[in-house]
Amino acid sequence: MTALQPVRGTRDLIGEEFLRHRHVIETARRVAELYGLSQWETPVFEDTRVFSRTLGETSDVVSKEMYSFTDRGGDSVTLRPEATAGICRALVSNGLTQDLPQKVFYAGPMFRYERPQKGRLRQFHQIGVELIGAPEPEADLEVIAVGADILQRLGVLGDTTLELNTLGDRESRRVYRDVLVSYLEGHRGRLSQDSLLRLERNPMRILDSKDEGDRAVIAEAPLLHEHLNQASRDFFERVQDGLATLGIAFRLSPRLVRGLDYYTHTAFEFVTMALGAQGAVMAGGRYDGLMKEMGGPDLPGVGWAAGIERLAMLAGAPPA
Repeated sequence: MTALQPVRGTRDLIGEEFLRHRHVIETARRVAELYGLSQWETPVFEDTRVFSRTLGETSDVVSKEMYSFTDRGGDSVTLRPEATAGICRALVSNGLTQDLPQKVFYAGPMFRYERPQKGRLRQFHQIGVELIGAPEPEADLEVIAVGADILQRLGVLGDTTLELNTLGDRESRRVYRDVLVSYLEGHRGRLSQDSLLRLERNPMRILDSKDEGDRAVIAEAPLLHEHLNQASRDFFERVQDGLATLGIAFRLSPRLVRGLDYYTHTAFEFVTMALGAQGAVMAGGRYDGLMKEMGGPDLPGVGWAAGIERLAMLAGAPPA
């Protein structure tokens, strides 16, 4: 009889690998506490609408990667592919919308059906930070500073580069959306089928496409920062000045985007070449429209998520 094996895209955490995994979480938790963040634990599965509303029906995560099923009661539930939507749902469900800002740290498993590769599994683990209810650019600085501090204490900050961009406010994005649609309409014949569908529903998502043909079109697309209003420029200047004051080095990356409409202003990634091809080990941004998208109050938010597997590979063995 053949011995049973772990499901493809999952792995056991045993011995040294478990110790590395735990070291990342415990280091992050200690830093989060220093910054006054509270740790939350949300369910690993939610009503499917928590993710379909926020990530969008046309996103790759919802259309191709989510583990969704109908339970015995006939309800559609989904193993969480990311944590931000669940944190926002928890804020509303627990009546915390009047007790702001909320500063949250989390750690736990996420689930996406995708091709397993180095540092990317179907059950993977993340740490993350969310700061909800603070509209000022200083909130963006705080979450970036928490992330940089965690990377520093893990001994991997020097192996990463902080890439930074602005997505502008809602008014700037509306202006840019019209410019982008006009450009993409002129290149319909070069777009993938998925992107043609998104062109009708949410063209900003095309900017996140991994299709090589789409990437060639996107490479020549007009840049969002060329269409910012003054308020958006001022916000981004305060973020850049704040990072300089904190001594956190960054590189402007005008093509770093988030395709979903609720993202605004700051977008950032800590990327590394130390694991082979360039990849993000920590990524985040401001999502001022997310709570409203979920049916809650229109509250600002900003946060990031980081893959524990990738951080553990970078950090190596924990101190004895």
